[in-house]
Amino acid sequence: MRKSKRLDKIPPYLFVKIEEKKEELTKKGIDIIDFGIGDPDLDTPAHIFKEMHEVLETKGSANYPTSKGEFFFRKAVSKWYKTRFNVELNPRDEVCALIGSKEGIGHIFLAFIDPGDIALIPDPAYPVYKVATILAGGDPYFLPLTAKNNFLPELDQIPKDVLGKAKLLFINYPNNPTGAVAGLDFFKKCVGFAKKHDLLLISDLAYSEMGYDGFRPPSVLEVPGAKDVSIEFHSLSKTYNMTGWRIGMAVGNKEAVQALATIKSNLDSGAFKAVQLAAAHALTEPQDCVDEHNKIFSERRNVLYDGLTSLGWKFEKPKATFYVWVPVPKGETSPSFTEKLLEKCGILVVPGNGYGSSGEGYVRFAITIPKERIASAISRLKKHGIKY
Repeated sequence: MRKSKRLDKIPPYLFVKIEEKKEELTKKGIDIIDFGIGDPDLDTPAHIFKEMHEVLETKGSANYPTSKGEFFFRKAVSKWYKTRFNVELNPRDEVCALIGSKEGIGHIFLAFIDPGDIALIPDPAYPVYKVATILAGGDPYFLPLTAKNNFLPELDQIPKDVLGKAKLLFINYPNNPTGAVAGLDFFKKCVGFAKKHDLLLISDLAYSEMGYDGFRPPSVLEVPGAKDVSIEFHSLSKTYNMTGWRIGMAVGNKEAVQALATIKSNLDSGAFKAVQLAAAHALTEPQDCVDEHNKIFSERRNVLYDGLTSLGWKFEKPKATFYVWVPVPKGETSPSFTEKLLEKCGILVVPGNGYGSSGEGYVRFAITIPKERIASAISRLKKHGIKY
């Protein structure tokens, strides 16, 4: 058996290793406070489950869906974008259903990257951006996100020879893993840059509904002319605590959406119709549940932020996402500090360098556990004398 050479270029998926370590310690009887994987612990809202139950046995729900998504779902997405961002989308050719945004992000590279092409991707970043580039035969060029530049890429620092081979520019705000946010001024700059250099601008907007303290994250498609060069990925996973339902959407530039749909039509058979029906219901019904969930996550963020700052940490309180990007103490590396927290305190975080070399010097906390557990984690840090 001879596996493809591309597999040799792919590191083990970050969270697989973390789950293995957690399982090992749990078997030893250690109580792990898990700030690792960003999987919401809150329940999917009851009205979405109710809709799912009602449609499960309807005629035709078990038949093949269209790989592009049922028209009722695409209409619901268009309506939601109009209500939320005042962005007009044609559900016929500017919206495509996804089996979760991760699937769509992986497939968009197959639609646009040939061997030798470059994808401009942030660093640190969701690991799929890098891996999907490699699987498509392309080369990732990393755009460092640092505190100095407010975790925004410095587009004017990209070499001309790189731009000559680049076909995609990836942005992700609100950002995973840093929790950083961006406004329309930055998005306007990205749109103009993409037009100037003939790039497809790809926006990962998975955390748009997780804004705090009055902040409402924008969509890149709000920028006039953005649809000329942009496709945006979104998901119901974080907004409605539906990570396991696997439903999302890609919207924007008609040519890009159709290219993605072509790849999907050859590689998957679409999202389960009943899930699409429940998802359409989630998007078109009142959004009170989103506000309720954000209140909970905001309280958790405050407990963690206040606790860490009481121990000497200094960093900006995140305005969005359920991630807190925390610098490691002097003398520590991302892996060494991660190991210390796990071995001494039974606290599981993710080392920042797992998201790219520019993530070195940080660890990521996912506040997907009750605030009481977060308070317990702070107590453990104090008990073991761990400060910044």
